This record gives sequence, C-alpha cells and structure tokens, in this order.
Amino acid sequence: MTDMFDCDADGSDVYHPLFSETNNDGVEIDLEDDHLHEECGIFGVFRHNDAPALTALGLHALQHRGQEAAGIVSFNGKVFKSQKRHGLVGDYFTKKKVLEKLEGHSAIGHARYSTTGDGGLRNLQPLYADLNAGGFACCHNGNFTNGLSLRRELVKAGAIYQSNSDSEALLHLVARSKKEKLAEKFIDAIQSLEGGFALLAMSKHKLMGARDRFGIRPLILGKLDGSYILCSETCALDIIGAEFVREIENGEVVVITTDGIQSYFPFGETAPRPCIFEYIYFARPDSVFGGKTVYEVRKEFGRELARECPADIDMVVPVPDSGVPAAIGYAQESGIPFELAIIRNHYVGRTFIQPTQAIRELGVKLKLNPIRSLVKGKKVMLIDDSIVRGTTSVKIVKMMFDAGAKEVHMRVACPPIKHPDYYGIDMPTQKSLLAATHNLEQMRDFMGATSLGFMSIDGVYRALGHPEGRDDANPKYTDHYFTGDYPTRLEDLENKIADKQLSFLEADPVEE
Repeated sequence: MTDMFDCDADGSDVYHPLFSETNNDGVEIDLEDDHLHEECGIFGVFRHNDAPALTALGLHALQHRGQEAAGIVSFNGKVFKSQKRHGLVGDYFTKKKVLEKLEGHSAIGHARYSTTGDGGLRNLQPLYADLNAGGFACCHNGNFTNGLSLRRELVKAGAIYQSNSDSEALLHLVARSKKEKLAEKFIDAIQSLEGGFALLAMSKHKLMGARDRFGIRPLILGKLDGSYILCSETCALDIIGAEFVREIENGEVVVITTDGIQSYFPFGETAPRPCIFEYIYFARPDSVFGGKTVYEVRKEFGRELARECPADIDMVVPVPDSGVPAAIGYAQESGIPFELAIIRNHYVGRTFIQPTQAIRELGVKLKLNPIRSLVKGKKVMLIDDSIVRGTTSVKIVKMMFDAGAKEVHMRVACPPIKHPDYYGIDMPTQKSLLAATHNLEQMRDFMGATSLGFMSIDGVYRALGHPEGRDDANPKYTDHYFTGDYPTRLEDLENKIADKQLSFLEADPVEE
C-alpha cells in the first residue's frame, strides 16, 4: 500500500491513503471510486398476478442503491421460488425464462451493495428458510449495529449460520421466538435489532415490512390494482404505474394479508430522524421523501450554498452527475451562468479500469472530460454533492487547470464529512475521511483548488424547510457523518468487534 502524509499545523503527520484502504468492516475499497455507496434497495408486492415481473421492474428503478447483485423470492400458493445472481438487475431478471421460473402471486426482491458480509452467493438476498411456522423469506436495507454481537450470541446458543451477512440474524431471531403467530414472531425479533434498517419479509400468507425506530432507512407503501407494495423509494412505484399511499412511519411494522393491512409500533413513540444523505446523494432525484422531491431539495442546497459561499467566478460547473441539481440551484441564486463543462462517459465500468497500473493512472480522464473551449481562461466554480477522501476532487481540479481554466473554485453541497457511518453507508474509516484529518485550508491545498467551501449544517436544515437551522437538542435528521451525533447505540463498536468483521468465527471458507 502506498500512503501519502500531509503535515498538520503542529508539524505532525496527517494520514491520508491515496491508493488502498478498508472500510469499517475491514473490506478493501477502491479509492478510484471516491463516492459513498448506499447499502441496498428492496421491493415487495403482495397478491398480484405479475408479482415477479413487477418486482424486477421495481428493482431496476432502485438499481442506483446497489449494483453488485440482485435477487427475487416468489410464492405461487404452493412453493417458494428463488433466483439470485451477481450483476445488474437488467442482466438477468428481464429474461422471460427467468421470470417464468419465478411465477407467483407474491414476491420480494433485493438490489445489493454489500456493506456487511462479502459478495459471495451465500450472502445474496432475499434470504430464505423453512421455519416451524412455514417458509419465510426476508431482505434488508441498512445495517444492524449489533449484528455481529447478535451473531456471536446466536452461534454460541447453537444457531447455524449459512452466510456472513448481518441480515441472517433476523431469520434466527424469528425462528427462536416463543410467540405463536408468525407476525408476532417477526415483531418480537425486530425488537432485538439496533441500527438503521428497512426490512421486508414474506410468508405463505403475509407480506411484512418494518422500519427502524428512527426511520433512518426509508420504506414506502404503494398500491397497484388493489395489491399492496413496499419499496425503498417512490421511483420504484412510478416505473410500474403504482399509486403512492404513504411512507411507513419510523418504528412501524406493517403486516399485509388478504384482509388488508395492519400497523404495529413495537418500539414505542420516538421522534423520526431519517438519513439526511438520502436527500444529499443516495435517493434518485425523482423520488419523494417527507413530501419533498429530492431534485428540488438538491437545487435548494445549491441556492443555500450560493448564499453561504459566494465567489467571483465566470461559470458554475457541476461534477457529473450528482452535482447537477445543486449546481443549477447555485447558478439560479447567484445569477452566474450554468455550464455542463464536464462531460461524463457513462460506459466506463469499474472492471475496465482494473487491468494495469498504466490504465489506472488515467484515472478520472476515463470517466470525465472537460470542454476546453468553455473553460479556457475562465474562473470556474465546481459544484459537488460531497467529498469523502478527496482523491477524485484532486484529479478534477487538475483536469480543469490543464484544460486552461484561470481559477478553479470548489463548493460542496453538504458539510464536511468527519465521522464514519454504521447504518449501511459504505464509508471508509475515520482516518481516511479528508475532513476528519485536514482543516479547510489543508483540504483546499490538498485539492489544489483556488478556494474551497462547504455548506453549513444549519444551511442543510434551512434548505430542508427548517429556517432555524439544526436544533441540537432535537435534530430532525440522522446527520452523524457531519456532527458525530449517532442516534442509536453502536453495540458492535462498543464490543470492539465492528472492525474485526467475523474474525471471532474461524470458519473454513466456502467456494462458490
């Protein structure tokens, strides 16, 4: 591993890895990909003749939430059927022969980006088990912050795990519950879970959904042809022409049967704190959360950023594609022209940039290219949604200077990310977060930018409709990556096993 060290104000070395790092689960991550990644997308439909096809379409709309793998489990009234594959949803689940294998009237599906557990076939979801109460399939968006602690306890008690995904804890907890009815077992099981999660579970006669007590991870209720649907975002309803009914509330469990839908609140009353990064980066711009269209919120982020961090510039340029809405808002508020002066190549996959170091050194040029005639001799403002390690920002700033820009300013439509996430966002360790180890001037110098500015945490709240800014005594969102204010207990971290993944279980590896 090659490291780079910057000198801090007191002369000490500040660690900043450029080429290799691991995330909070100890899994090596690719630093060429300098953005955060969501954990998963989930979709389920109850009692519809086209349930598998609808689920495949829904997962296709949620593909941005996970591109590693996809899976669907269906039920046709007699048997459960399962299909799971690595790759994109459209690579496999749009084929007629695959959908014929999944024929059924109910289905749940999962688009995966792994955060806890490796990418092996055994970890692909939905997970399925034959329980005493009958067949049971489940899938999960988010992370259990006590998942490894639960696993250790369950294995000591005799549980036999088939994966190293934290999602499997739910299967074992449901199986071991002393409650009589399956819905009661499900509710009983989730009360042992901590963290940020949205869950789907399916049995012969039920579709069940649950959201963590703070509503950190999203879950939406829809309806099509009289059939209920549960999914991660409203864009998955739009693709199939379904009606948006409402968001599942924080801490709510819904049980859907042929008799209708029932709600339970086993966690008691808790103020909601949804993940603020759904608005900043993760959700599709056309999705709606809390009555707010994500695209409009991101434009408002840009307007607020223009008010907080103005500059003497000639043009506003988004870093494609996630910086586009904020850049539009910045341009509208400042009155400075908006230009798409960086063109993104959408057809460069991560596998392409792996073969040789020579290819890797091309770096960002494989994905992004400036329009030289636009930027030559101009003072350019780059707008990005977030900065994680800063490695890509370094290359983009240099690219703009190489294209002839006179000045290159950088503005970021969120506060500095200083703290790691444990609720399902794939994030490097704290020492690898640029803002955690560098002050503003050091970050500007590291990137080589003419100036650098971030939106304040109060600005984020104002853009979301809270003119008073953040109320430290009663924050409305989960924003620990900026503030260090984690809304839940981090049991695995407290037990000092969060960074060891499954090292306490020296199981032989399984080849797949």
